Amino acid sequence: MRSLGLDVLWKGKNFLRLLGGLWVAVRISLISVAVSIALGLVLGVLVTGQSRVLKALFRVYLEIVRIMPQMVLLFVVYFGTTRVFGWDLSAELSAVIVFSFWGAAEMGDLVRGALISIPRIQYESAEALGLSAGQAYRYVILPQTVRRLIPLSINLITRMIKTTSLVMMIGMVEVLKVAQQIIEANRRTSPNAAFGLFAVVLLLYFAICWPISRLASYLEKRWA
Repeated sequence: MRSLGLDVLWKGKNFLRLLGGLWVAVRISLISVAVSIALGLVLGVLVTGQSRVLKALFRVYLEIVRIMPQMVLLFVVYFGTTRVFGWDLSAELSAVIVFSFWGAAEMGDLVRGALISIPRIQYESAEALGLSAGQAYRYVILPQTVRRLIPLSINLITRMIKTTSLVMMIGMVEVLKVAQQIIEANRRTSPNAAFGLFAVVLLLYFAICWPISRLASYLEKRWA
């Protein structure tokens, strides 16, 4: 154990500090996911309409999000806006803005894909039953859309949790940053601490993401 550098985990409150750093990443993810789902549902419904302008704008938005690295977006929001506009944004708020901006685009595209995958006969059947457009969406279209959307959105959640490791680049003390601090503090007494601590960080991320990933697989099989 000592050769792997795991002994530093039990010095003082190091392990509790790692868990605290993990909670920072999870908290940012949960807030960002909630905002992304709300905005993504609205965007997805809007772009399935007849407006070509909305579709074009959403396509540009989606391409920007997919092409630009999240780290660059973090730097633009946290460092760029504070200088250009004089805003006093905290690192956590900047991270939530960036991940929500990214997640809303991805979620909107998932919603759009789920909606257009519903066969046209479902709309016609709802109309034949005398349902209004709103009732058709509420009772026929949206339930089917949600069943197709949930497994895909769960995968987006795991991606968002893993990507939050980038927030250390703007000064946030999350789990990776805490690991680095512990490694630096014990460099002389535990020269192999980097291997053990980063392995523990990997296992912590795995412990969070694996059950979510398995839930997505289970729902895909059940609702296939």
